[in-house]
Amino acid sequence: MSESTVTPGTVAVIGAGLMGSGIAQVAAQAGYRVLLRDVTEAALARGTAAIAKSYERFVAKDKLSAEQAEACLARIVTTTDLDAAGEADLVIEAVFERIEVKHEVFRALDAIARPEAVLASNTSAIPITAIAAVTRRPESVVGTHFFSPVPMMRLCELVRGYKTSDATLEAARGFAEAVGKECIVVNRDVAGFVTTRLISALAMEAIKLYESGVASAEDIDVACRLGFGHAMGPLATTDLTGVDVLLHATSNIYAETQDERFAPPELLRRMVTAGDLGRKSGRGFYRYDG
Repeated sequence: MSESTVTPGTVAVIGAGLMGSGIAQVAAQAGYRVLLRDVTEAALARGTAAIAKSYERFVAKDKLSAEQAEACLARIVTTTDLDAAGEADLVIEAVFERIEVKHEVFRALDAIARPEAVLASNTSAIPITAIAAVTRRPESVVGTHFFSPVPMMRLCELVRGYKTSDATLEAARGFAEAVGKECIVVNRDVAGFVTTRLISALAMEAIKLYESGVASAEDIDVACRLGFGHAMGPLATTDLTGVDVLLHATSNIYAETQDERFAPPELLRRMVTAGDLGRKSGRGFYRYDG
């Protein structure tokens, strides 16, 4: 397979959830033609509604004109057909954080995508080498880990797999910078990379302190905000990103490293089992009534 050298003009985003819709939004706002794919029309409708609502907030704050917002939305085409990714220069996978799910997507993309296309994963914890291994073009696979909410968070963590080429990494950087992100590069794709390992270690300790009754969720978060200058505390951050997302991410790190720092506390597992997933369910470490 040829190495990826093109600057993307058409971007396919696979998955229209919180992360996928956010990536589609910033890509369209930067002028890219966006193909947003999910498995159901209902999922696509939720994703595009979230994008439209976000653009409305930008218009209300005079960050976009109504005409610009309308033009951005017009650049996003939705589909349930994965074959549409064959038109793209860059394909970004943003599906559920399980390697078997990502393997299914990347096997299909390997057959569908153009030979020169960049195949990127928005994974926050799964090694890119493991994802790329199911393709015939591991040199064209790269990690592009965006942060939630994508339109507001400035960071993109670029992750090099064992065989990721320099050209692929630079194409991914070009896209991330074009949509307004500042990049860091992870040169060895250990599970969790840089950011997820850091936040997971902090969050696991915060959950253990809360679980054992050392301090309330509020006081633990206040300690991190006022003592360390964090914008949000680790428990509020967990509620924002999803309690289940943290469980899957830290479980992936623990499975690879067997480092007890990343062993999910019992409370975290019980919350997920009970459906207390954070903001999206109305309850996590905090309540979100209304």
